Amino acid sequence: MNYSKPIMNFRLICSLSVIFFLTACSLSPNENNNQIIADGLSPKIIYQEAKNKEDSGTLEQAIDQYKIILESYPGSKYAIQARLDISYNLFKLKKYNLALNELDSFINKYPALPITPYAYYLRGVISEEKSSSMLDKFLTDTAQRDVESVRDAYKYYNLLIKKYPDSEYSNEAKLKLVSLKNTLARHEFYVALYYTKRDSLLGAINRSKYIIENYPNSNFIPDALHLMAHNYETIGALELAASANMILKTNFPNYVQRYKLN
Repeated sequence: MNYSKPIMNFRLICSLSVIFFLTACSLSPNENNNQIIADGLSPKIIYQEAKNKEDSGTLEQAIDQYKIILESYPGSKYAIQARLDISYNLFKLKKYNLALNELDSFINKYPALPITPYAYYLRGVISEEKSSSMLDKFLTDTAQRDVESVRDAYKYYNLLIKKYPDSEYSNEAKLKLVSLKNTLARHEFYVALYYTKRDSLLGAINRSKYIIENYPNSNFIPDALHLMAHNYETIGALELAASANMILKTNFPNYVQRYKLN
């Protein structure tokens, strides 16, 4: 998955939002005194140096510069932006857990800033990326592997939408949830199919129910209904099988089975 273009756009918005929001904020007297720290450089100059290193691709050095701002000018507007930049650069370095930890800290420290929804959004993006691999499109189906990070992304996007329903990031998160919902439903279906092939029929039925109840608008609802009907019929629960089949035919009259049981 390639997030570079949307993330760069959101990151620009993020930077501008923080700067505009905090431009009116002045440094406290103690923070003014701290401008002589860090080799005599102001937080503005250190931040620009960090940006230059980031633009040149030396991300580890950029992170080090951002950390100097946090240590020397922790209450400045540049420190707020630096925390997000550290998270973003850790993400680019594929240090996903560290990036998520930084974002968690940011959200806890600044729950009410206008840019905090971006931190929620970036948590979702990082979790999505964490679940992928270079060979996904050639060799593997993400739904057939561990989907814990996909679940995390799904959770983070939902939290964003719940807490900040009017945020521009929430609109983007809603679009991403469609794909994630289908991935998670597909994963549950693979598990249900696995149980079916090994005669764990009640387990398969419960997994099919889980898909229907938790991912009602996913692409795997008809498959779940069909598999549920098959397993009900196999265990002799004919009325339940007939009910599942009726729901399937009523809502998906053109359904064609697309999986094998052996």
